[in-house]
Amino acid sequence: MTVRAGREFLAIPGPTTMPDEVLQAMHRPALDIYSKQMVELTDGLMADLGRLFATKGKTYIYIANGHGAWEAVLSNVLSRGDKLLVLESGRFAIGWGQAARAMGAEIEVIRGDWRRAVRPAEVEARLRADREHTIKAIVVAQIDTASGVVNDVEAIGRAIKASGHPALYMVDTVASLGCMPFEMDAWGIDVAMSGSQKGLMTPPGLGFVAANARALEAHKRANMRTPYWDWSEREGAEHYRKYGGTAPVHLLFALRQAIDMLFAEGLPHAFRRHQLLGEAVRRAVAKWSEGQVIGFNIADAAERSNTVTTVLVGGGYDPAVLQSYCKEQCGVVLGTGIGDLSGKAFRIAHMGHVNAPMVLGTLGVIEMALVALKIPHGRSGLDAAIQWLGESVSA
Repeated sequence: MTVRAGREFLAIPGPTTMPDEVLQAMHRPALDIYSKQMVELTDGLMADLGRLFATKGKTYIYIANGHGAWEAVLSNVLSRGDKLLVLESGRFAIGWGQAARAMGAEIEVIRGDWRRAVRPAEVEARLRADREHTIKAIVVAQIDTASGVVNDVEAIGRAIKASGHPALYMVDTVASLGCMPFEMDAWGIDVAMSGSQKGLMTPPGLGFVAANARALEAHKRANMRTPYWDWSEREGAEHYRKYGGTAPVHLLFALRQAIDMLFAEGLPHAFRRHQLLGEAVRRAVAKWSEGQVIGFNIADAAERSNTVTTVLVGGGYDPAVLQSYCKEQCGVVLGTGIGDLSGKAFRIAHMGHVNAPMVLGTLGVIEMALVALKIPHGRSGLDAAIQWLGESVSA
């Protein structure tokens, strides 16, 4: 006996649930990729990506996921043998660094751990020690979806500036763009990248890069450049070169609709929605943690992200069993623990196309699973989330 019906609800950190309007936007004939309509679609999207990244720099669209966008960034600004400084706070900056190593860069990691954010002071100290400026670029994730941490990329930018070091500052915003403030120009970020399948509510398959003047100058010297990723190739006169070939027309239709919806809501309102719903999840997890089995992965409450919450499961209980119950009995798909947290955690995504009914329904299902599986937990987690939202959202 189950209580599920209809399609599954994805409470995973990507691909996230998409609005019906975005899905419907793709149900139309393709454009002539040489037409005025196609050029206008591209120009509008490029400009609006600049708004999302908060930059006056150049923007690029790739037919790729976030891993592809990593390669796009690396290949355009680095040369073989360049040193890349990786700021660890989970899996994804490390993954970016591993891609760079495979492409011929030298990697140095400022070791963190999976339970805390990057410490800006450590970054500043390392850069001050690099008197010969052997470090050419620095990479960090604004939000790491494995650990659930949010890094203060503005503070890291201030630390880099204070050090006086000329390295490029490069940020992964895959799990943050459109969900929380990101100010590329104001925060001194040289290159940013993202993907379509999380906060931007679009099917996987589009990667985005924004680059400022410093990055474009480094690009002139970079010898990792290959034709598909190359920014110079994408500045060619023929419109199709902006996509390295045939444009992904239907994904662009979806992206256009998603960005229109985000702007209609207003970015400040979208950021506030994510903050409210993220805190609702945290209120529930805090209650459940009173049972001494469930707990937060990120130790400091101020470093927990508004887009995904990574929940530890101890006491010999298997998070996979809880995930299976939620999926098979109720149709709610939770994220699994990955990397260092494999078999130790589950993840609750609250990003992109998400609202109070979705979050409260997910929390209710998790609480139901805790009861059904007799996993010790503090009671009334769902009530705590409702109380928070009721007090925070005025009539």
